[in-house]
Amino acid sequence: MTDASIGTPAQLRDPNFTPALHRAVPLGIQHVLAMFVSNVTPAIIIAGAAGFGFGSDAGAQGFPDMTYLIQMSMLFAGIATLFQTIGLGPVGARLPIVQGTSFAFIPIMIPLVAGKGVEALPALFGGVLIGGLFHTLIATFIGKIRFALPPLVTGLVVTMIGLALVKVGIQYAAGGVPAIDKPEYGSLLNWSAALVVIFVTLALKFYARGMLAVSAVVIGIAVGYLYAMAMGMVTVEGIATSWGRAAPIAFPVPFKYGIEFSVAAIIGFCLMAFVSAVETVGDVSGITKGGAGREATEAEITGATYADGLGSAVAGVFGGFPNTSFSQNVGLIAMTGVMSRHVVTIGALFLILCGLVPKVGAVIRTIPIEVLGGGVIVMFGMVVAAGISMLSDVNWNRRNMVIFAISLSVGLGLQLDPKAVQYLPDTLRILMTSGLLPAALIAIVLNLILPEDLSDESVEEVSGGLQGHGDGSLGGR
Repeated sequence: MTDASIGTPAQLRDPNFTPALHRAVPLGIQHVLAMFVSNVTPAIIIAGAAGFGFGSDAGAQGFPDMTYLIQMSMLFAGIATLFQTIGLGPVGARLPIVQGTSFAFIPIMIPLVAGKGVEALPALFGGVLIGGLFHTLIATFIGKIRFALPPLVTGLVVTMIGLALVKVGIQYAAGGVPAIDKPEYGSLLNWSAALVVIFVTLALKFYARGMLAVSAVVIGIAVGYLYAMAMGMVTVEGIATSWGRAAPIAFPVPFKYGIEFSVAAIIGFCLMAFVSAVETVGDVSGITKGGAGREATEAEITGATYADGLGSAVAGVFGGFPNTSFSQNVGLIAMTGVMSRHVVTIGALFLILCGLVPKVGAVIRTIPIEVLGGGVIVMFGMVVAAGISMLSDVNWNRRNMVIFAISLSVGLGLQLDPKAVQYLPDTLRILMTSGLLPAALIAIVLNLILPEDLSDESVEEVSGGLQGHGDGSLGGR
């Protein structure tokens, strides 16, 4: 896919190369399109979980708080991306890394805000702020903790993130949580809108090439949006009203919702910072290998982790969520062959512009939840698939099977039945019912303390004969 007219092969591999503006602008916007829906989705999910998003009384006022969270997601994804591409002292890899709101923290955030409305946001953003500062601290010793997070642990965590979120996609496609007890929940009309998005996305992923494939989800949602208009699920009048209510420009407000420091929030965000930091290391390595054909330097890895943490901490001050490097842009760089960080800087400026114009968020909030559900099903399913892909690198010996089994059983079980720990103190209950944190903690601890050798008999006893014989390779043995 590399276009030689943009530059010479050596220039295309150089992060400091700047293509001609008429080439750089569309390339930069491509990076934004590749992550746009994924970036704003967490804000919509958290607003819905808290009770001031889709289906709530806030709809009469045009979902002002949800719109603000969407706006901050775009704005601080752009600012965090500038930290990466331009840098600030030791902060930033100075590579074409696109930052965006992280899915990884959603299972932590939902129990913190569930049904509590806007009143839950001060503690949430206190956690984002402290977690971001802790994430920045991790950069100073990121190389020393990688041993504790092998593919067994990171693959399990990513899989758990996806499993925690797939329920959200199904609920959205059926009509949203507020509609669960209503007759229209799960109706053919609702599902038809979601299925249009899914089918269009799949068709583009499998049969299209280039940017059509990379932007499959956002195009699928656009087609679903048009279908919803044709079916009367959204009207031109409704869009015009939402557009008219939004200000032409608005700036972020520091501590708009106040700030509180909750032990549960701080512990949750700090623990997840470890996982996010290791994910960033993988993305930086993928970018340098795919775009420049070399390994990432220690300075690039450290700088990228600093930018993750600082971007998240600053976002928390203004009402944004934790930021991390976006993996889909690694594939986009490999596809275009353009390694220029200045191209991504242009994309970041475009994101910042969108974040300063509330009318963009006003249009996004008119997307029917069923249409968004179709896109979410695909995105969160891909998170599960990514986790399984990471697990394919694991040597599936008896020891690793036991670690995975116990971690998954406890984590997923607590996620499915949170009432099982209803008598624990509030802080511990919130952390446990995320499912993600207990699974990660168990996997890390067991991986560090269990002996390397575990006999076949010890697994046979508890597996009913279904112990497996894989070696981690695709071909088995």
